[in-house]
Amino acid sequence: MPRVETIKGLERGIKVLQILQSEQISSLQDLHIATSYSKPSLLRILNTLTGTGMVTRRLADGHYRLSALTDVVRRRDRYDRVAEAAAPVLIRLCEKVKWPSDLYVPAGNYLERRETSRPNSPFVLRSVGRPGSIGTRIGWLMTGHGRAYLASCPAKEREAILRRLRKSKHPQDRLAHDPKSLDKVLSEVRQRGYATRDPSFTGGTYDGPAWFDDGLAAIAVALADRTRAYGSINILWIKTAFSVGQMADKHLADLQEAAREIVTSLRSPADHMSMR
Repeated sequence: MPRVETIKGLERGIKVLQILQSEQISSLQDLHIATSYSKPSLLRILNTLTGTGMVTRRLADGHYRLSALTDVVRRRDRYDRVAEAAAPVLIRLCEKVKWPSDLYVPAGNYLERRETSRPNSPFVLRSVGRPGSIGTRIGWLMTGHGRAYLASCPAKEREAILRRLRKSKHPQDRLAHDPKSLDKVLSEVRQRGYATRDPSFTGGTYDGPAWFDDGLAAIAVALADRTRAYGSINILWIKTAFSVGQMADKHLADLQEAAREIVTSLRSPADHMSMR
């Protein structure tokens, strides 16, 4: 029986997939070190895998990961799928409004940044730590992201989050002990159609500098449908450029449309059928 040769390009592609499966997310340099393949060869492999939907590239830092539609990633972290769905939408939103957006998702007592279009914006915004870094943590009650999510998520989930925050001594969680004031805040978010940070809060991460004046303003909306919430997205800008009202008048509809597009892409086929 004649010897059948293997396809070297396919072997290289499979090796890259195996590394991404074990490492979860890798830079081009990481893959170069792990495989010893040249970077031009790796880029061809990665572009092919990205084109087939097996691999995705993160906006924030250009790192690669397995598509969140694969079983191994879905078991690992359900919010990877949200970040993957949000990425192309946030790029288009940034191209339209110029100012960048962040995606945050729940992570226990805080929210965690999972994607951002800051590298795609012509505007450089001040921030704590590395600009646009993935994994940045913010609080629930003082931020637009947290307020947008809490105003839109199911009541049972909201109460579970607040129950945890009532046990916290973190200064950003104090509002959890004042349910009347918090209810008023969330009612105003629902009425306006967007959330903003608390007027007394000028910035800062949940586990870093508590109050850091970043000079920014933002409007945020939840990624939510009738039964669940997935996260929240915003538009950020330098606060001396526009008032909140001016930005909302100009771009709230764009932000809301982006949120609807992301949520629609996240619905399962069963969800689509139930809406007919």
